[in-house]
Amino acid sequence: MAKIYGDKDADMDFLKDKTISVIGYGNQGEAQAKNMRDSGCKVIIGVRVGGSSWKQAKEDGFEVYEISEAAKRGDIIQVLIPDEVQAHVYSEEIAPTMGEGKTLGFSHGFNIHYKEIVPPRDDDVIMVAPKAPGAIVRKTYKEGSGVPGLVAVSQNASGDALDISLAMAKAIGLTKAGVIETSFEEEVETDLFGEQSVLVGGVSELIKAGFETLVDEGYQPEVAYFECLNELKLIVDLIQEGGIEYMMKSVSNTAEYGGRTRGTEIINDHVRKKMKKLLDDIQDGSFASEWVTENEKGAPKLEKMRKEGKNHLIEKVGKEIRDWADIGE
Repeated sequence: MAKIYGDKDADMDFLKDKTISVIGYGNQGEAQAKNMRDSGCKVIIGVRVGGSSWKQAKEDGFEVYEISEAAKRGDIIQVLIPDEVQAHVYSEEIAPTMGEGKTLGFSHGFNIHYKEIVPPRDDDVIMVAPKAPGAIVRKTYKEGSGVPGLVAVSQNASGDALDISLAMAKAIGLTKAGVIETSFEEEVETDLFGEQSVLVGGVSELIKAGFETLVDEGYQPEVAYFECLNELKLIVDLIQEGGIEYMMKSVSNTAEYGGRTRGTEIINDHVRKKMKKLLDDIQDGSFASEWVTENEKGAPKLEKMRKEGKNHLIEKVGKEIRDWADIGE
């Protein structure tokens, strides 16, 4: 069984007299920095000079520095910039400040697990990962609650790495909901697999396939949109509220019977084998290598797919329906 930590398991004294340098001030950076500051931590921000994030962090009352200076000043360096730029930024601006018993933190373990970043052995390396977008992390904190999260330790040079990660999780507000202890390997591989097979890749393609099947058979695109995309949120909300069986109880008997008897016709053994292949590529580093190479080339494949996605009929129909709904209100 997973080890789950709550508020009583985390001691904020492990952050006493420490400066936490948050590198990046985007979705997660802003939320985590504000929450930790409001919890009494000393937090500074490291971002690119003169950018929009620099200005916003200044307006929000933080001390803001170039990344190299923020890393130098920090006892704990929480890296919250995109995966694809972390290795370069670490090499150029953070690595020269390491090797002095600091703590290097992440909210996703991609670059550590795949060894794009290799910190000195005498530094702690930890992960504190909220399982929600930054806006929700901030909102729930202000409401006095929190979102669940994960903590992990890759290097424990000080002997206090887990305690530091739990203290940070508490400062961000995660221990109110509970944090699960994991490993960098487990977090990265399950996260990538979930995104590719279900949450981002799988569900998007399933929606488009259903939509295209109906439209190709002559049904109105607007009706197909409602049936294959718009109503999905209602189903997901039910699943999140009470689980799959709760959702099954909440829909009509016809929908339940059709779903139970036909769902396995779509998600069959062939699909499960494909999922296993996705996981194999994640586990052996093939996907990571592909993604790193894609970014080194300027992400041409990703840009091509983005353009194709924007031009899909379901996007055009969806925009029209959403615009109509706004007018109707």
